[in-house]
Amino acid sequence: MDTHLETTPMIPTIDLEPAARQIAGLLDGIDEQQLAGPTPCPDYTVRELLAHVVGLTTAFRDAARKDFGPTTDTAPDAALPVLPDGWREALPPLLDELVTAWRDPAARQGMTRAGGVDLPGEVAAVVALDELVIHGWDLARSTGQKYEADEASLLVSLAMLTPSETVPRSEHIFGPPVPVPDDAPLVDRAVAMSGRRPDWQPGD
Repeated sequence: MDTHLETTPMIPTIDLEPAARQIAGLLDGIDEQQLAGPTPCPDYTVRELLAHVVGLTTAFRDAARKDFGPTTDTAPDAALPVLPDGWREALPPLLDELVTAWRDPAARQGMTRAGGVDLPGEVAAVVALDELVIHGWDLARSTGQKYEADEASLLVSLAMLTPSETVPRSEHIFGPPVPVPDDAPLVDRAVAMSGRRPDWQPGD
């Protein structure tokens, strides 16, 4: 995470529920044998990607609540995440808590912290949504499932990921944008802007 996000243009009325619901809907379609498989995140297997999703869901829930501690202070790349037992049952309630926490207007007021970085609450909401959208796509693509992100969430992600003269791109967080046609589907444009190939397959 990078402090340049503090100047990212805000998009009003951000709701994390559609993106959270997308991830929850993928969990039953993940076979245990797929956990060791690759993902579009080069450093993560499916197991570690799921663990990362559990961690970021917890961290951004606590960021919304201003409940600071190890969950909000630890950088995501501090160590490979470990998937907890019972993740299939535990993650949906966590996602619900995340959605509820960010619907509280107080969550977007003042400063908060996530990944060890202090940032405005309004920016943290955008980052949390982008994490759900892009990693939801990662999980779906890695496990051969359909991904149907809502247009509003994709627009938020694309706006956050698109560099501008005033908001430089952090290559530490995202890979170089992947070229796609101007008329490519919105999901492909958002995924490509995050540094992923929209046509990525587990065998690549």
